[in-house]
Amino acid sequence: MEMLWFWIVSGMVALYAVMDGFDFGAGILHLFVARTDPERRQVLAAIGPWWDGNEVWLLAGGGAMFLAFPKVLAAGFSGFYLALILVVWCLILRGIGIEFRSHLGDPMWRAFWDGVFALASALMPVLLGAAIGNVVRGVPLDASGFFNIALFTDFSARNPVGILDWYTILMGVFAFVILAGHGAAFLAWKTDGPVQARALKAAWPLWLGVCLLWVALTVATARVNPLLFQGWMASPLAWLVTGFYVAGLACVFLGLRSGRHLLAFLGSGAFIFGLLAATAASVWPVMLRSTLDPAWSLDAHNASVAASSLRKGLVWWLFAFPLALAYFAFLFQVFRGKIRSADEGAGY
Repeated sequence: MEMLWFWIVSGMVALYAVMDGFDFGAGILHLFVARTDPERRQVLAAIGPWWDGNEVWLLAGGGAMFLAFPKVLAAGFSGFYLALILVVWCLILRGIGIEFRSHLGDPMWRAFWDGVFALASALMPVLLGAAIGNVVRGVPLDASGFFNIALFTDFSARNPVGILDWYTILMGVFAFVILAGHGAAFLAWKTDGPVQARALKAAWPLWLGVCLLWVALTVATARVNPLLFQGWMASPLAWLVTGFYVAGLACVFLGLRSGRHLLAFLGSGAFIFGLLAATAASVWPVMLRSTLDPAWSLDAHNASVAASSLRKGLVWWLFAFPLALAYFAFLFQVFRGKIRSADEGAGY
């Protein structure tokens, strides 16, 4: 049961990265692909049906972790308190930026909230990428099962580690570029006209940058956490999902080259999901790695609740998860096709 819930939590976190990732990417590119007010409303209309619903996956992933691995959630929330507050503020500012911009027709008002939306959207991938970098590198978890970590120390990725160092910053930059590319693929699929043309123009350098950063980050990860690659070599599942995300990356370039923009978007989603799944398979069963003593790490065995609680939780998850999937499938069906900006006063 511990392995099953490890994968439930990992899968829901990966789904959040894919689903909220495309509207983060659209926000990052918002000021560049859309230059007039109707074009910016077109971008907001493209993500409008999904942006707030996508955050459900973050809450669901946190809820699943609370149910199955409360020690990991408690340690992570206390240790990453400052970083989590920044994430919450970015989510709040994104929502305010989207909802407030059209309350007044004044160009200065709208430009201000467009800037807030773009800035918060750009910070979110960096913060989430740095968080993943901390999980991969490890945190100073002590024998009590908790840790206290500074924002930064000497940027060396060695004890005493901080939230920010050269490795976690590199991971944050990688997350920024990959989600910007994911957003570009989404906008190429869901928009037309000048917005689509600019999104396609941005997609090529962004995905080439993803390839370069992917290689650099692979080398960096081997240096920071050699155990991860030992786990990858020993896990058939990690090999399988590695093939999945490599195929996704190939679909991105094939879709962009052939004009099959839905294929490019699905490929970018597969790349993000597969990359996170391969990482999870490689670190199993560790969930929070201690840089002080490996014996103090929190894993799926020593941090889980009783098996009876996991079985009861699984009953509810098997009921709720298909409902959430059906809801999003319904949304994509209802809002299929190209999105155009609403008339003034009729929407974003």
